[in-house]
Amino acid sequence: MNRTIKDDPDTDQNTLTIEKIGGTSMTALQQVIDNIILFGSDGNTPRYNRVFVVSAFSGVTDMLLENKKNGKPGVYHAFKKYQDFNRPLKKLVASLKTINNRYQPLGLNVELANIFLEKRIYKAQKYLSNLANILSSGYVSKEGILQAAREILASIGETHSAYTLTQILQNRGINTQLIDLSGFDDHNSFTIDQRIKSAFKHINLSDSICIVTGYAKGTEGIMREFDRGYSEVTFSKIAQILKPHEAIIHKEYHLSTADPAMVGIDNCLPVGFTNYDIADQLADVGMEAIHPKASKPLEIGKIDLRIKNTFEPSHPGTLITRDYVSEHKRVEIITGTDKLLIVDVYDPNMVGNVGSDLLIMQILAKYGISYTFKTTSANSISTVIWEKDYSRKLIADLSAAFEQVTVAPAAMVCLLGSNMDRPGLLAKSAAALASVDINIMSAGLAMRKVNIQFLVAREHYAAAIVALNSAMSSNNS
Repeated sequence: MNRTIKDDPDTDQNTLTIEKIGGTSMTALQQVIDNIILFGSDGNTPRYNRVFVVSAFSGVTDMLLENKKNGKPGVYHAFKKYQDFNRPLKKLVASLKTINNRYQPLGLNVELANIFLEKRIYKAQKYLSNLANILSSGYVSKEGILQAAREILASIGETHSAYTLTQILQNRGINTQLIDLSGFDDHNSFTIDQRIKSAFKHINLSDSICIVTGYAKGTEGIMREFDRGYSEVTFSKIAQILKPHEAIIHKEYHLSTADPAMVGIDNCLPVGFTNYDIADQLADVGMEAIHPKASKPLEIGKIDLRIKNTFEPSHPGTLITRDYVSEHKRVEIITGTDKLLIVDVYDPNMVGNVGSDLLIMQILAKYGISYTFKTTSANSISTVIWEKDYSRKLIADLSAAFEQVTVAPAAMVCLLGSNMDRPGLLAKSAAALASVDINIMSAGLAMRKVNIQFLVAREHYAAAIVALNSAMSSNNS
């Protein structure tokens, strides 16, 4: 049976996969073709019935918006500051053409690719110029205009990478469909879900592969809702609609028991199996297997998610399911972050009074801040927040309401596992940290015991990860 989106979603699902390819992997396009598209196939004919959602090539979205790690401004910031954005756009075009030249040996028709790119940038430039004129008039909301500019710019990266990969595959005789969800030539007022359904409506998945832009235009604004995590949200929404046998994310690394760069590649392993709850715990400390807002539709829809290493195609990777619980009591992942602040609020009037905690939460909510950890005593409440969320106004509001507010940098290290509730684990962990002279500033675990958290001094973060990994590795073996 030829399966399209109009068919019963419960039929012919044995082979359909929705797959996401990250930006670093996309940059290694030869490996993407060999290790993902053609891997396991016979000759140059891939297995069809697959949908690939692609990110922009590594660094491109940074040039369009801002560098995700260091904040270095891109084209968007020139627009935002009423500066000439045409000059950085020209530099962007030159950079993208350089990328096109890089893939000529793979079969890319560089001349056609450059024409496609120039047309897309020209349209974006017109849209941005119109928005800039409207913005300068002072008659409209600045926030809405800036958000629209951000959406337009973000879409360029994924349309470029999707077009490039599609053309290369088509030039190799592979039946490949480009699904452009950016909506540049489509002015229908679709939601993101409506746009996806419309795009796949007449696509025959059984005899083709689809290359889909990670950016999807919608009335709700995918950047407004999810910012830089949007490509995984697009991936998740497509999976929710098409209901595949499995969803797969291809990354440049394995989801490992600890960070190989910190503990050494020989001292950690791919996780193998875990569940969506553990994936959420990872996201809570910034170590995303998948964006938390992208994982929820998969979890609710009972769609299994596999995390694979692009550069080790034979390895099955890690399977994340809704109901997995480890057969043996063990720690599955050791992770954390050193980008936190402890905000300690002290007031002698707290004891016996109701509402101190509520007031702190209301002040955090006022600034759109979500905390990652919290402990209390009779007269103090310590809340851990991301360092990037700190502001003097936040501390001023807390200081106006309570007698003393102290802020200190911190790191958090975590033990995660679907089944690790065993006697002595907390003591063994504390002993491992003490053995390398690391003082525990605070510790905590919820009743479900899937995440044991330790707060330590920021300068002890790496040593704490190594110590816990060493202790837990011997305990798990």
